[in-house]
Amino acid sequence: MKVLVIGSGGREHAICRFIARSPRLDKLYILPGNAGTELLGECLPGDPNDIPHVLEIVRREKIDLTIIGPEDPLAAGMADALLDADRRVFGPVKAAARLEADKAFAKQIMRQHSIPTADARVFEDFSLAKQYISTRDEALVVKAAGLAKGKGVTVCNDPPAAIIAAERMLIDGAFGDAGRSIVVEERLEGREVSMLAIVAGRTICMLTPSQDHKRLLDNDEGPNTGGMGAFSPVDTIDADTMRFIEEHVFVPTIDALVREDIPYYGVLYAGLMLTAAGPKVLEFNCRFGDPETQALLPRLKTDLLEVIDAAADGRLDEIEIEWDPRHALCVVAASNGYPGKYPTGLPITGLPDDSGRDDLAVFHAGTKRVDNQIVTSGGRVLGVTALGETRAAARKLAYDTIDQIKFEGMYFRTDLGR
Repeated sequence: MKVLVIGSGGREHAICRFIARSPRLDKLYILPGNAGTELLGECLPGDPNDIPHVLEIVRREKIDLTIIGPEDPLAAGMADALLDADRRVFGPVKAAARLEADKAFAKQIMRQHSIPTADARVFEDFSLAKQYISTRDEALVVKAAGLAKGKGVTVCNDPPAAIIAAERMLIDGAFGDAGRSIVVEERLEGREVSMLAIVAGRTICMLTPSQDHKRLLDNDEGPNTGGMGAFSPVDTIDADTMRFIEEHVFVPTIDALVREDIPYYGVLYAGLMLTAAGPKVLEFNCRFGDPETQALLPRLKTDLLEVIDAAADGRLDEIEIEWDPRHALCVVAASNGYPGKYPTGLPITGLPDDSGRDDLAVFHAGTKRVDNQIVTSGGRVLGVTALGETRAAARKLAYDTIDQIKFEGMYFRTDLGR
């Protein structure tokens, strides 16, 4: 089977690493990939959001299955275009991807179908948003309604801070088109957890839970990022909570799309807060999470390509997923200045040889090779994932490894998994 993976981040490197182990794979292509994926397959030049370019590659290389990693091409309708061209694809169509691309639409779906979530209002006019916020006396969260690479959320301790956040988005254009509409919602208290499921029509296959760390700094301080690390499994989720999340979040969400004649084939990700009143949805994503994928896939014992291929064909009910009982923990190394402006082209040294190891993986994200030297090319540069019999053991191996990796201005959180 010839497979094309769209994307260049740590998530895509993780997908490629485990697809490359499948006996069903004949050749792997990645558009555009990074310095890590080039060791697993053929990296192709071009814009991963350029749908005509992707279609041309699929036809030219006779690709059997395309896996779309990032949210932007999904929101732009890449899966629709491939399906229209009678090509197999893993990733939801544009109408389904609105769950992530339009937070206002997602809130509407949740309200209409009694899916537990925070109380919220949607605004496009700053004066109306300010008027509403001024009537509140609790902590609030202000979100850009569109795609903002995981950075469009501002957690506010009081209404004045929420007014400033709304002004930044609606007046100052801090997130461009993504912030033309905002969601103002109550701030939920509790523990966060990421729940992912592979979906094929009405078939939902729940994956094991993981926990992401969005804030840049230790102790969950600083600005939101795309994710500074993750671990799996999560001890705050028991079997009863898993059943509740499946029955009250995933099933009604997919049912709502089915009623609208919107097919869903791909990954559905629910970011949840475990509140005193039960799990509530913070957001939906319509693809593998990053860095959750880097903590989940190393624990997957089932052939990843077999799972994805079955989902794309609507045969997901034939697959039984098995998990490695070990704990996995991923630590992300970021460039100085991230999630704002950051330098690129900085040489990276100390990268370990993780080939052949089943307890350690270094997933490249913002990297590229220049004159046989691996250098930085993004804000989140790489993620080190380690596995151990306990979370403490996985944590020690991950941090011992990342301590050996160096590039100028490198930053990572030191408190993951504590």
